[in-house]
Amino acid sequence: MLRAISRSTQRSLLKRSLLETASAKRAAISCRWFATNSSDNFLSTTNATYIDEMYQAWQKDPKSVHVSWDAYFKNMGNPNIPATSAFVAPPNLVPGFTGPQGVSIGTGLASGALDQGILTHLKVQLLCRAYQVRGHQKAHIDPLQISFGDDKSKPIPRELTLEHYGFTERDLDQEITLGPGILPRFARDGRKTMTLREIIAAMEKLYCSSYGIEYIHIPSRNQCDWLRERIEIPQPYNYTIDQKRQILDRLTWATSFESFLSTKFPNDKRFGLEGLEGVVPGIKTLIDRSVELGVEDVVLGMAHRGRLNVLSNVVRKPNESIFSEFQGSNAPEEYEGSGDVKYHLGMNYQRPTTSGKYVNLSLVANPSHLEAQDPVVLGRTRAIMFSKNDLQKAKKAMGVLLHGDAAFAAQGVVYETMGFAHLPDYSTGGTIHVITNNQIGFTTDPRVARSTPYPSDIAKAIDAPIFHVNANDVEALTFIFNLAAEWRATFHTDAIIDVVGWRKHGHNETDQPSFTQPLMYQKIAKQKSVIDVYTEKLISEGSFTKQDIDEHKKWVWNLFEEAFEKAKDYKPTSREWLTAAWEGFKSPKELATEILPHEPTNVDEKILKDLGKTISSWPADFEVHKNLKRILTNRGKSIDKGEGIDWSTGEALAFGSLALEGYHVRVSGEDVERGTFSQRHAVLHDQKSERTYTPLQHVGEKQANFTICNSSLSEYGCMGFEYGYSLTSPDYLVMWEAQFGDFANTAQVIIDQFIAGGEAKWKQRSGLVLSLPHGYDGQGPEHSSGRIERFLQLANEDPRYFPSEEKLNRQHQDCNFQVVYPTTPANLFHILRRQQHRQFRKPLALFFSKQLLRHPLARSNLEEFTNGSFQWIIEDVEHGKAIAPKEETKRLVLLSGQVYTALHKKRETLGDKTTAFLKIEQLHPFPFAQVRDALNSYPNLEDIVFCQEEPLNMGPYAYAAPRLNTTLKETEKYKDHTVRFAGRNPSGAVAAGSKALHNAEEEAFLKVVFGQ
Repeated sequence: MLRAISRSTQRSLLKRSLLETASAKRAAISCRWFATNSSDNFLSTTNATYIDEMYQAWQKDPKSVHVSWDAYFKNMGNPNIPATSAFVAPPNLVPGFTGPQGVSIGTGLASGALDQGILTHLKVQLLCRAYQVRGHQKAHIDPLQISFGDDKSKPIPRELTLEHYGFTERDLDQEITLGPGILPRFARDGRKTMTLREIIAAMEKLYCSSYGIEYIHIPSRNQCDWLRERIEIPQPYNYTIDQKRQILDRLTWATSFESFLSTKFPNDKRFGLEGLEGVVPGIKTLIDRSVELGVEDVVLGMAHRGRLNVLSNVVRKPNESIFSEFQGSNAPEEYEGSGDVKYHLGMNYQRPTTSGKYVNLSLVANPSHLEAQDPVVLGRTRAIMFSKNDLQKAKKAMGVLLHGDAAFAAQGVVYETMGFAHLPDYSTGGTIHVITNNQIGFTTDPRVARSTPYPSDIAKAIDAPIFHVNANDVEALTFIFNLAAEWRATFHTDAIIDVVGWRKHGHNETDQPSFTQPLMYQKIAKQKSVIDVYTEKLISEGSFTKQDIDEHKKWVWNLFEEAFEKAKDYKPTSREWLTAAWEGFKSPKELATEILPHEPTNVDEKILKDLGKTISSWPADFEVHKNLKRILTNRGKSIDKGEGIDWSTGEALAFGSLALEGYHVRVSGEDVERGTFSQRHAVLHDQKSERTYTPLQHVGEKQANFTICNSSLSEYGCMGFEYGYSLTSPDYLVMWEAQFGDFANTAQVIIDQFIAGGEAKWKQRSGLVLSLPHGYDGQGPEHSSGRIERFLQLANEDPRYFPSEEKLNRQHQDCNFQVVYPTTPANLFHILRRQQHRQFRKPLALFFSKQLLRHPLARSNLEEFTNGSFQWIIEDVEHGKAIAPKEETKRLVLLSGQVYTALHKKRETLGDKTTAFLKIEQLHPFPFAQVRDALNSYPNLEDIVFCQEEPLNMGPYAYAAPRLNTTLKETEKYKDHTVRFAGRNPSGAVAAGSKALHNAEEEAFLKVVFGQ
């Protein structure tokens, strides 16, 4: 094999030889190379293949390659010549011709060294290639002419100049043969030759007009060729009169909507789309074409800019509803909760498309965190694909995300979300990303808002094509949106559309942008609106008369006036705000007056034992790890014997029983298949192959789907994805698990804005489960705490008043979400099943202890699964055994979670018989009645303690204390008692950094508990 030479030498050698090639065969090889490789990447794996082909050809016939290659191959085979000296420079070629990247390709021409026609052809190939690679840098994509290709302060890329290739004005009328690498579509359409002037004009039109395209970074030659086929055609788009009428109509509605709102509500914030109105006909084109190609559901996500326009003109929310919200006089009669501002609300609607087919559109409600809805959209899209049995073909559901330019470049969740593009259990068949690029972020210029030329550069990481388009050229914009729809339907991958426009007003309509961008807004003040630009074009080309256009505008305006009048009497319903309506599932209003029964969550013994056999077995030809065989066998034995069932087994029984009952179960997160603590083992790996086996996918012939999947190393994106997944159907149990509980804090936006407040703000219900490891084990500040105090701070239950009987019956219906910290496998089993066996859904923050995964005190008997339900509190089972009966109990310690094991051990060590423990398994909604009744069952308490292992300023104490004080006032004997605290002292760090200090702190608060 060839010995290595320096990279620069190989690069120079390869470039020279390709330009010097004289035979037709070698010219074809050269063309093939240039057609598939960027001039910036001469030494890719693909190029090495061509060198190897040349070497093999040389072995058969040394004359079949250029003399420079012949000399090189001979020298490389000579052991007396060092590799660095093997290269022999060929005769110089063209005076002053410097190739790509400034590498000299020759400074003189040896007589007869090269056929000039071939040399010219190859140089034109390079020029065409340069337009494909760098044409976007010269494109007229900025209506303001201050950025990108229209920025006069930046030089034109050298590769796009005649001088770079040694051409002069005299060469422009030279005829060039078309073919590989030079406008092949033009050749197929009848042109065999074109002058160099015509070729340059064509490439300028195709790559440097109102749109610029980046696609050469895509490694797939098939995908690049597909795009070239649709870009490099003599007339990329040539709309008929009817098509132009449709574009004009859609643009009229979009621009008139903004003008109407500006006229009627001049002092209101609306975050208008002026300067980017062309996005509306673009999205409608995207939807229409996608529906023609098989899409049935489109899920949209966007921030506030242009949201009302999209609601009105894309999703078709009634304009009288929008105007009613501006007037502020009407609110949904059945609405309870805070509501939200109009430019955050979502909606779902079914509307017809131009093909006559209907499409289901849903716009996801969003907070002001600009990109937080991105993963929610993808999760909902994935769930729709699942519900339609479309995960393999990925044709029926599509996500569309609208981004601001500053947010797309800067918000980390954008990258986390894009990272799902090709993951097996997260992909959605391609997302269309639309950047509404108004070239400013609030008051921040792009030069200080991102480190890349374009906001879209991040998308190159997932090999997505990037289409830049001038917002003022609505026909070009429509062409690009149509092309993106076809790309997505063909390759099922993401596409980026960067619509470059401007922002007429400041960040909102009451802002003054000239404070910070005076020159930009001087240009904006002179800008014609996109509809004026388009109507002038249509009139000048004779497609329509001014009278035709003005009459249509007047008709649209009158319809807005009619809707405005109707808005005064419009009675909105909260249903129109919903991203997903959950048809057939009772609404909160319907449930408001009902006292709902406690749904049974127990399961028949035979079903559980059958499940036990399934989850502890594997196929005969499947080799399980020897240590895992023992774990699985013990799992099966514990169920068969009916005792000693551990945490993971209880969880598996919950998942399996729900799947048997027809509930789709999806578990997602980092390392969930095995479990971070090597506890779950839901997916078995064959030790002799790459095969896997998931027992819970084989619990019954008619079972619902069980999915468990390791995620990317993402919390914000992944939690948002699972929240979106949970919105689609109440029959899906969706659980996201943190690798360690403290990692949930990187998804705090999803917790704060969607999980805690989504139902109150948007009436959007979810049953998402957050599985969060929590507990202090002396392993340092990290991975000790799931920050239970943060969840409890978001709880909406009033601690000042003991609930009435009616409110006690409605605690779960009225809460915003649930927080539990169970300590037994049976309680885990029942809480997971309770999520599905109710007539309503609430999110669940489920804390679990790493220590209790295997602790002897955390075991349950089978009868606890076949009888009973979730226990809000668990009273001490040692009364009359290890400790005295309740009548003799002097101290009651209330606690939550794994601190129970330390307390139990300490009590045993001390031989204390008069201290009892009360475990609070559910913290929110708070078990007011259960705690009251438990306290009343102790007639002679002298001391009531709340113990936690967390510092005073963390953990559940701050939440529990006022509720316990309220509860004490409702007891028979303890109205004047107060609750004493025992736990770690306040701290800035979550936990101690050493095991010794951890033990000392634990011993200190245990002494406080027992009054030592």
